[in-house]
Order: sequence, then C-alpha cells, then structure tokens
Amino acid sequence: MGKTLYGTALRTGGITRTEAQAAPCLIDLALLRPDTDDPEQLRPVPPSVVLNQLVQPLEREIHERRKLSMQLTSTFEPFMSITGQDAASTNAITVLEGLELINTTLDRVIDECTKELLTIQPGSGRRPEVIESGLRRVQPLLDRGVDMRTLYQHTARHHSATIGYVERIAPYGLEVRTLEEIIDRLIVVDRKVAFIPARSDRRVALELRHEGLVQYLVGVFDQFWLHAVPWEEEVPYSLKAEGITGVQRAIAKLLVEGHVDDSIARRLGMNVRTCRAHIAKLNAALGSGSRAQLGYLIAQSGILEQDG
Repeated sequence: MGKTLYGTALRTGGITRTEAQAAPCLIDLALLRPDTDDPEQLRPVPPSVVLNQLVQPLEREIHERRKLSMQLTSTFEPFMSITGQDAASTNAITVLEGLELINTTLDRVIDECTKELLTIQPGSGRRPEVIESGLRRVQPLLDRGVDMRTLYQHTARHHSATIGYVERIAPYGLEVRTLEEIIDRLIVVDRKVAFIPARSDRRVALELRHEGLVQYLVGVFDQFWLHAVPWEEEVPYSLKAEGITGVQRAIAKLLVEGHVDDSIARRLGMNVRTCRAHIAKLNAALGSGSRAQLGYLIAQSGILEQDG
C-alpha cells in the first residue's frame, strides 16, 4: 500500500492526508511533506533525497562497525602468535589410538626415512608375524643405505625368530646390541620423529615431533647403546663367587628395589615362570627361606656391589 500511494504522489504531485492514513510509514520515513499552501495536501519528497537520507545512517553505522572490527583485530593480534605456538606444541605430540592407525603411521614415517633408524625392542623376542612386518618396513631402507641400530634384551639371543631376523638383515648394515634391561619400545626416525607406547597393551602410541623430546630420546638410546653388548659377541654371564649369574644378580637388584615378579619379568624380558625359577636359585644360593629373608640376605651378601 505504501509503495502504491508513494508512486501515485510522485505521478500526480501529491495526495491528501486522508489518503496517506492508509500508509503511515510514508510520513514516518519522510517520503511525504505537507504542502506549504495547503496543509491537507502532502507532496512527495524526491526518491534521490529520501534514499540519501535513509542510506547515510546505515553508512555511518557500517563505518563505525568497520572501525570497531579493526580495533578488535589490533587488540587480539599480539595473542595470535601465542595461539600459533600452542598449536605447534599440540601438533608436536600426536596420540595414535588403535593398532591399525599406529602401524599405518609407522609405515608412512619409516618409508620417508633417509638417514637413520633407531629402535629399542624390549622382551625376549617378537612374534614371527611381527618380525615379518619389520622386514617389510626396513627392506626399502636397506636399499637406500639407511643406518639402522637396534637394541634388544639378552634373552632375545635365544629367540629363533629374532635370530633369523638379525642373520638376514645384519649383513646389509643393521647393527644389533643387547642388554639385560632396557626401556620400553622406542623408534626414532632421522632424529626428527619418535614413537613410544602410551599404554601397556601398546594399542595407544605417541608420535613425537618436538625437537627437544626427540633429541632427549636419542640421548637415552645412545647411553644404552654405549653399555650394550654387540650381537656377535658373547654376553658375559660369568658366575659370581656365590654361584649367582648375571641375570640372577639383575633380578636380585630389582627384588631389593621392591619390584614384584611380574614387574621383574617384564623389565628383563622373560616370562614370569623363568623369573621365579631364577628367584628359587637365589634362595638356594643364599640359603633363604622366605622372600623377606631373601631381600635381607641379598643386601648382606654384597653381590650387588660386584662388577657385572
């Protein structure tokens, strides 16, 4: 109705107040003004004038809001770099959940390895299917001349699948050493990316790309490597004066520290039954009748003070 009446006013030169009552917005928006000679007549205001009057407030509001937007941007700009650093830190530690995702990520990162691959494999030896998976991963690296060093526990020397793996790969550049006790699984690629387990069942892992963390883990690996026994050399399992072997001495040390059988077996890469057999030999060698007495006799015997 308002548009129709405004159009009529423009064509005829005006409308009466009575007619305009049907569209009060014409007065509110200043589209009509009283005639100076006849107050009952309303004359149309030119559209260009009305448009300018209506648009100017909007343009001022837009200008003010744009100004406010720039002020807000200026205020928050110093904090954007902090957010960026946080994001980088977050990306430096990625949680990998599920064996499929872990193995897929390992395959991708190891496939990109160009210089060095460091691995720590705790336990008495890996299952044959795991060995085959490892062979598949490292074969392309051998072709590219990548340096590879792997740490196992001494017990892996008696594991047939691990022995076969080392014999197959060692001639092509794989270096292997063993220790009685090492940390949990660790893989470091080109000293830039590291993988460590995040849960005991190894179904959750962490992918680390933080330079400081990776370099720290490389240092840990190098320390273990320094004290480890090369695969081609015999492990010095010499008997002590009391007839206690190096493995039993390691078990004795962990017993004195308060570890239970399961923990000792896991740390030394043997099953619990084997661990308990060694503990029984310790009991016999030291003349102990109970676990509490065994701890006391170990401390009194001085076997932990002897060089390994």
